[in-house]
This record gives sequence, C-alpha cells and structure tokens, in this order.
Amino acid sequence: MDILNSNEIINLLAVLGVAAAVAGFMAGLLGVGGGIIMVPALYYAFTVLDFDIVTRMHLSVGTSLAIIIPTSIISTKTHMEYDAVDFKMVKSFGIFILIGVFLGSFLAVNLKTPALVLFFSIFSFIVGLFFIFLREKLVENPKKISEIVKNISGIVIGFISIPLGIGGGSLMVPFMRTFGYDIRKSIGTAAAIGFLISLSGTTAMILGGKIINNINTPFSVGYINLLGFLVFVPVTMIMARFGAKAVYKINKRLLSKIFGIFLIIVSIRSFIEYLSIS
Repeated sequence: MDILNSNEIINLLAVLGVAAAVAGFMAGLLGVGGGIIMVPALYYAFTVLDFDIVTRMHLSVGTSLAIIIPTSIISTKTHMEYDAVDFKMVKSFGIFILIGVFLGSFLAVNLKTPALVLFFSIFSFIVGLFFIFLREKLVENPKKISEIVKNISGIVIGFISIPLGIGGGSLMVPFMRTFGYDIRKSIGTAAAIGFLISLSGTTAMILGGKIINNINTPFSVGYINLLGFLVFVPVTMIMARFGAKAVYKINKRLLSKIFGIFLIIVSIRSFIEYLSIS
C-alpha cells in the first residue's frame, strides 16, 4: 500500500465525508440503512488506498455493517418520537433475522471479491427500479402477515443483507409496504430491524475475517476497517436524525425517483468494476 500525499488524503476524506452525509440522511429518510451508498464509497476508498483486491469488497461490506449500528440507533430513536416503529413486528422477526444473518455471513466470508461486487451490482439495480417505479404504488390497507411468511422473509432478509453490507431496509421497507403498512411505519420499523442485522452481521464479519480467514489488513479488525468506521460514524449519526425528521416534512416521491436513478448508476458502475476484476 503506497503512502498517500496530503492532497490525496484530503480528496479521499472529502469523498468519504460527502458519502457519509448522503448515506446518513437517506438512512433516516428512506429507511435504506445507508449501506447501499456506503459500500461503493468504501470500496472506492480502499481502492485508492491500494488494499488487497482479495479482501477489498469484504472490508467494504463489513465496515458498512459496523457503521449502520449507530446510524440505526439514531434513526430508530427519532422514529420512536413519532410512534413509527412497530416493535411487535421487530420482535416477531428477531430470531429468523439472526438465522439469515448467520447464513449470509458464511456466504459473504467465502465469496470471492468479483462475486460480491456482481451481487451488489444486481441488487442495486433491482432496488433502484423499486424506488423509481413501485415505492409509492403499493397497497395502502394493512393486511395480516402470516407467521410462516414472516419467518421465511426474516431469514431471506437477514441472509441477503450481509453479503451486501446493508441494514435490510432496502428489503424490509418494500416488504411491509407490500402488506399495506404506512410508509413512515415501514421506514421506522426497518431502522429497528437494521440494528439487529448490523450488530449481528458486524460480529460475524469480525469473527469471519479474524478467525476463519486470518485477515491482517492495516487498521482493521477482521473485515471491519476502523478508519472507514471513524470517518463515517459521526457524520452518519448526525445526518440520520435530520433524514428521519425530514420524513414528516418532505415530499418523498421525487426524492425516491432521484435516489432510484442514483442506484441504477451505482449498479452500472459496480458492474463495470466487476468486469475489470473478474
């Protein structure tokens, strides 16, 4: 890893700072956890720092999960002030989310970097389409969700979230909206679910990197990079609160479409990266 000059360090911190601000705000506003923004930003930073390509995406995923822990706490607390967190839903998902996280962590630790990048690219594209075309068009009358559907969905959400480095909001929000839950209640509940996923996922990525793969990347513990964590956390925690408050004041329809277009761009850029490293 080459030593960066002062201008490169400033540029890198600026990119990470802007990405952290956007990720934190979107985490509170749209219930997406911010990971879908943080992972490509962290991957870019680790590329500039010339981290080993073998572990670069794994570090991005693991660090993103660690950053989501405090962000999800702030976002959840803010949504609780507006009575927008369904804790019965959170409790019913709990154990099955953890089962999915365990399985997803095993997959993430054992996937090669190109496969992880491709996985992220495909998912970003699908979520981008959802935000552009479907987010505001789902049913409005709440329907009862059967226990079997909750159980299976919990495992799937936990499983998919870890290899992507996300808090599950990108999956949880459309899931709840499909069954007619209010958009604000969906976002608030997704934030709380995100805490469960990020905390257990971070633990798994530390253990997986440290014990299973014996990773010794500079300033990292397992697959968690401490520098990325320290840059992102204070910014995302502040911006998550602003985003959560904005839910109750802003017209999100246009913003959802803009965010969806952004994700499509991220997806294309990630796919190009996949082609270059595969």
